[in-house]
Amino acid sequence: MSGLETRIHDAVHSQAQPTVTALSSLLAVEDELGYIPKEAVEFVAGFCNTTINDVWAVVSFYPNFRFIPPAEHVVEVCWGASCHLVGAMGVFKSVLEAAGLEAEGDTPDMRLTVKFNTCLGACSQAPVMSLDHHLAGRVTPVSAAKNVAVLLEQGGHREQDSDGA
Repeated sequence: MSGLETRIHDAVHSQAQPTVTALSSLLAVEDELGYIPKEAVEFVAGFCNTTINDVWAVVSFYPNFRFIPPAEHVVEVCWGASCHLVGAMGVFKSVLEAAGLEAEGDTPDMRLTVKFNTCLGACSQAPVMSLDHHLAGRVTPVSAAKNVAVLLEQGGHREQDSDGA
């Protein structure tokens, strides 16, 4: 078994919940790898005793699944109702500018992935952004751009400080 196959196997088999589904298995793989390779679709189909088409129907339905490896760092800006009402769009524009992007996606050098998130679950700290899965709350366009700049200066994943969360 290759290293990738071992990681897929371990992610799927390490699920602790009593009911394991194709969706929960795909989420476990994405948590482990940051994306869903074709090998994972095939493995999950066999594990769940279903077809590759059935698993593909699940993975292609949810827009948050990736099919290519993510960039070195991932920044998500919440645009749920609470965040949107208190300035998420200005934060998102500032993040895009700091990343040198015109829309959500990956930077050409694969240092940064920027994307919208429908909810980061921290409404009381709105507007919220996530930097490598670490939340920063009550961000402003200026602090958001600074957070991105600090993230890009790093050589790898590191916890970010919140703006007051």
